Amino acid sequence: MRVHFIAIGGSAMHNLAIALHLKGFNVSGSDDEIFEPSKSRLDKHGLLPKQEGWNPKLISADLDAIILGMHARKDNPELLKAQELGIKIYSYPEYLYEQTKDKKRVVIGGSHGKTTTTAMVMHVLKHLNMDFDYMVGAQLDGFDTMVRLTHEAPIAVFEGDEYLSSPIDLTPKFHWYKPHIAMLTGIAWDHMNVFPTWDGYIDQFRIFADSIIKNGSLIYFDGDGELAKIASTNEDRLNVNAYNTLPYKKENGATSILWENKQYPMLVFGDHNLQNMNGARLVCNELGISDDQFLTAMQSFKGAAKRLQLLAKNQFTNVYLDFAHSPSKLAATTSAMKQQFDNRKLLALMELHTFSSLNKDFLPQYKGTMDTADEAIVFFNPKVLEHKKLPPISKEDVLAAFGRADLRVFTSSEELSAFLKQQCYINKNLLIMTSGNFSGIDIRALANELV
Repeated sequence: MRVHFIAIGGSAMHNLAIALHLKGFNVSGSDDEIFEPSKSRLDKHGLLPKQEGWNPKLISADLDAIILGMHARKDNPELLKAQELGIKIYSYPEYLYEQTKDKKRVVIGGSHGKTTTTAMVMHVLKHLNMDFDYMVGAQLDGFDTMVRLTHEAPIAVFEGDEYLSSPIDLTPKFHWYKPHIAMLTGIAWDHMNVFPTWDGYIDQFRIFADSIIKNGSLIYFDGDGELAKIASTNEDRLNVNAYNTLPYKKENGATSILWENKQYPMLVFGDHNLQNMNGARLVCNELGISDDQFLTAMQSFKGAAKRLQLLAKNQFTNVYLDFAHSPSKLAATTSAMKQQFDNRKLLALMELHTFSSLNKDFLPQYKGTMDTADEAIVFFNPKVLEHKKLPPISKEDVLAAFGRADLRVFTSSEELSAFLKQQCYINKNLLIMTSGNFSGIDIRALANELV
């Protein structure tokens, strides 16, 4: 098979390119800019384009497929040439389905927690030496790539993202996968630029549930009213199973799961993690894995990158990094940190970086989301709003939206960094939440300096 990637440098795209290369495909690709770590990883496998930019001469009739990334535009010259030649064009989620349509497919969806939960299922399968293909939205310890596709594996485990598939395919990605086993962690309005209304956003999860193979399984968090409605309408067609927080105890800052008269000490913590873990347990049950096998394997699970990831620590303080940026993620992660370390103060810092979070109409969704922290800071860069072509917001807008009088708001990364370095961190933890990097701060280096 000869496959060409338009916009090969993307996080998902370059991982899929490597996966197909390792499967024995003839892979080529192009992009107008490729950053690390994609650049080094493509180069390692001989897949790095010789030069950046678009080159229609790379598109010929002997290509079996084009895989089109979201970074490309509708008028991309390579895409136009492929359309002219009548070559089959796929989005990457469509191609993942194409490669796994004869396998048992497991899909983890939801507005929050899907990467962590997918990572939990993958961790257990690997621990038990079960062969499986996968796609997950973060680099995980013990896995060389974020995508694996083989001829032999009988199972495929996918993280189910609801964002759009490609510039010419506006299907939410998780609608492509048609799972046999599906899990939904919760629905909290996100991607306002694509789904401008709450009802329109919820519809995507209804459609996803409808896409589950008949007599398949739907596992859902029963603390979410919208998911409960979706589950109830599918009870005649699917095996429906609800979950909530696993029973646990917390002692000396460590969490242990209590299950059938046994204790299983864990490295991860927080109600949202233990809810995700319970859902992952039910998924693994569907794959023939017992509760004891699951919980034993989970004892070595450290979490996914940037999901309550411990960056640095000393005897007085821990510094954690989390991908949280939406209101529900922010509230859950802040609460988990305060709950786990109730003998320490918590300084919570978040960056408004995504399209939704920087939208003035969406900002009120953040009201009260950092209230469990002892101190709270919000950062945003006005230049990012200009780049995203959004109306400006002010510090006063942010203060009003979060509804916290003592909230500190920074718009300069230099001033933020200086402020953090001036603080006393004795018996105080720092929680850093962002999908960006605070306009150029080396977050890991800063964490190490603070402790």
